[in-house]
Formats: sequence, structure tokens, C-alpha cells
Amino acid sequence: MRSSLAQALIPASSLLLLLPGCAGFDTSVGPNRGQITKKSAADGTIEGVRVITITDQIARQIQAQQVRTSFADTLPPAQPTGQVIGRGDILAVTIWEAPPAALFGGSTLGRMTALDTATATPLPEMQVGPAGDIVVPYAGHIRAEGRTLGEVERDIVARLSGKAHMPQVTVRLAQYTTSLVTVVGEVATSSRMPLSPKGERLLDAIAAAGGTKQPVDKMTVQITRGDQVESMALADVIADPRQNVILRPGDIVTAVFQPYSFTVLGAAGRNEEVNFEARGITLAQAMGRMAGLQDRRADPKGVFLFRWEDPQAVPGGSMGAAQDDKGRIPVIYRIDMKDPATYFAMQNFAMKNRDVVYISNSPVAEFQRFFGIIASTVLPAVAVGRAF
Repeated sequence: MRSSLAQALIPASSLLLLLPGCAGFDTSVGPNRGQITKKSAADGTIEGVRVITITDQIARQIQAQQVRTSFADTLPPAQPTGQVIGRGDILAVTIWEAPPAALFGGSTLGRMTALDTATATPLPEMQVGPAGDIVVPYAGHIRAEGRTLGEVERDIVARLSGKAHMPQVTVRLAQYTTSLVTVVGEVATSSRMPLSPKGERLLDAIAAAGGTKQPVDKMTVQITRGDQVESMALADVIADPRQNVILRPGDIVTAVFQPYSFTVLGAAGRNEEVNFEARGITLAQAMGRMAGLQDRRADPKGVFLFRWEDPQAVPGGSMGAAQDDKGRIPVIYRIDMKDPATYFAMQNFAMKNRDVVYISNSPVAEFQRFFGIIASTVLPAVAVGRAF
């Protein structure tokens, strides 16, 4: 029996020798705590990557460096529609001529006002053409695109002076064919909203589309203006009247539900991509959404957050860390869940889009996995030995 057991243990002994240095019986897929912290203890970097332990002071320093997007400060200013004429708009022009009317008095379009003091001649409605102008009788081609109604009126009067008797002109926008804003995304009804001289604002457009489908505090609103794209949390727009900006023709308003995410790997409650809202969440909230750490598997001192950072936003700077083509450096934030102060620091540490949270296995869990491998190898061999 002893010889059979000894023969059965030979493969297990060989397996022990084949393990690479038996380094803590490391059977995990990802790095363990020692592999990350050992090399970084001296200079704060490991193979070109910054490693920083999260404390309340570090969390507040990073928070102070964060800059929030502001529609009021970053978007080009817009004037209410109706002040500026666009290509394709329909204009209604009326010409007034004092008696005796020289040009428009005999026109079938003209009509005498009370006491026959003046003649008002409404011209047929005209669309601003591809060249950006309109044609007015006796005045010729009048530039309209990009000008205000008053500027067009004064131009027509100047062209008719000396031809008509004391002309006066009124120009109004009959139809805003190009002054539209597109509203899409997580709204009740995607639509194209016409703008008026009132000067419709961002929240007017969202309300006209029936509001958002999801709760306000989980929504992001994005404005695309030309080549510029800016995003803000909808709740922040509502809280700050300055952010409820006037819309410009051609703007695209997109309502997005929980547009950001972080990824959880390792010994967490669940491994998945977790979405979060634009107002942001803290690391403490992120821990809750990932269902915390696995009690029997996780190393509470081996929680790490991987992120690309602007060197200026990192306490201590780059310290020789490698930069990518965008000038960012890779940073690993180390979280010690055994330290009670860490739970306060996590409430001030904000998550960012595309963060990766990795939770390493504890040494005990690694040994248990290793022992399971040995047991699955030895016990069948012992059973076979007993049979003979």
C-alpha cells in the first residue's frame, strides 16, 4: 500500500517542481498584489506605469483638477432665429410709397390706406436662393443670407431711393425652412423643431420632443454645433440656468442614457461592464454596483483601478511614466480595503469613462486553488493504487 501511495505521489511532487518558483501558488489569471506593489514601492512607477495609493488627500487633489464641461462657456454664442436670415428661408416684403406713388402706386398689388396717404405693396413671398439673395422689383438682387431683417430693409430702401417716392420697407420671416433643430436619442419623440425669434433654448427642445424616457439624473444631453460636440448632465443643465443655452439653426440635441461605463475584472461580485450616468459616481458607489468583493476569494488589499490620465492631473506628475500619442500616462490607483480611512477617500474619488477595476485573489484563495489541483491529481491515483 505504501509503495502504491508513494508511486501516486510522484506525479504530484513533479507538479510541484514544475510550478514556476511556487510563487505564492499563483494560479490567478491576472496579476496579484505583490506583482504590482513590489516594483513600485521605491519610485512610484512600474515598467512605465504610475502606481498611486488612494488616500483622502490624493482623492481631493484629483477632484480639484477635474474640469466640468459648460455649454455656456464652450459653445459659440447663438442669436435668436429671426434676427439672422438663412438660406432657404421664406421672406415677406412689403413696400410703402408716399403719394404721389411713382413706382408702386399703379400696381395691381398696391392698395390705398386710410385717407389715401400712402400705398402699401406686398410682394409675393420669396425664398432666399442658393446664392443667398432675393430679387426685389426695381431694387435688383438683395443679399439676405447672414443678415438681419433690419439690414435687408435698409438695403432695399437705399436701392429704391431716387426711384420710388419716399419708400419704406418691412421684411418679415414668413417661414423658417432652415431654422430647425434636430432632437434625437432617449426622448419620447425624435423630431425637428422650428426656431422662432423668441430664441428657443435647450430645455425647450427637449420639452417639445416629449421629454426624456429615463430619469433626469441619469441622462446626458449632447449638443452638436457644426464640428463641435459638447456634453453635460441634464440635471446640471436644469440646476444652472446659464447652461440652458439658446439654440442655433442646425444644432443637434441628443439625449443619452448612462453614456459612460467602467469594467470590473477579477474577484469582484460580478465581472461586467457597468454603465453610469453623466453626473458621475464615486469609487464607493462603483464598489456597490459591482456587488463588492468576493469574501472567500478577493484580496482586500489588492484592489486596483487602471486609468489613462493627463500628467498634470496626477499628484506628483508623470515620474517617468510612458505617454501615449495623446500625451496621457497609464496610472494604477491602489485601494486598501483593510484601511478604514479608504472608505472616506473613496467617497471623494470620482470614476471616469473606461476605467478598469481589477480585484486580485488573496494568497489563501490561491493556495486553495493550488491544493484543489493537487487533490484532483493525487486522490484518483491513490484510489487506483488501492484497487491493486
